[in-house]
Amino acid sequence: MKVVLVGYMASGKTSVGKLLAQELDMEFIDLDDHIENELQKPVKDIFAEKGEIHFRRVEHEMLRTVLNRKKNIVLSTGGGTPCYGNNMDLILEKSDHSIYLQLPVQILVDRIKKEMEHRPLVSHLNVQDLPEFIGKHLFERRPFYMKAKHTVQVGNKDVQTLLDEIKDILL
Repeated sequence: MKVVLVGYMASGKTSVGKLLAQELDMEFIDLDDHIENELQKPVKDIFAEKGEIHFRRVEHEMLRTVLNRKKNIVLSTGGGTPCYGNNMDLILEKSDHSIYLQLPVQILVDRIKKEMEHRPLVSHLNVQDLPEFIGKHLFERRPFYMKAKHTVQVGNKDVQTLLDEIKDILL
């Protein structure tokens, strides 16, 4: 079984994905970590040195490779992964389950402001500009996320509640 988690940055894809993979006894792959390991360079450095277009090309190739090669995985994508090229179509074609972890803008703002320096897309912003940026960005990305086979409302739910909801979808 291949499970792919999509959603905006800081939506919990990696945290939930790791625990879900453990509970289902499956391999967990974070696509950004996979890219960093393959290229021996942090994502933020790839963005800074080669630009977003280069990063998105690499991301697409790595996504295709992982989805074609791996079996029984929980894959956490980057927030932008489903929104570029035909990545969302590839996810839908190659995975058994795609799940959009959906959160309200204010919760995303609260999460992202604590780690802005580690997020290339927002590291240059002032904290007060985050709500508008995230709202606009999410508006643009939501149509891609909504193509996922399943949507889970994250809100302020604890991780175990989310895991239980996702396992109900999968099993």
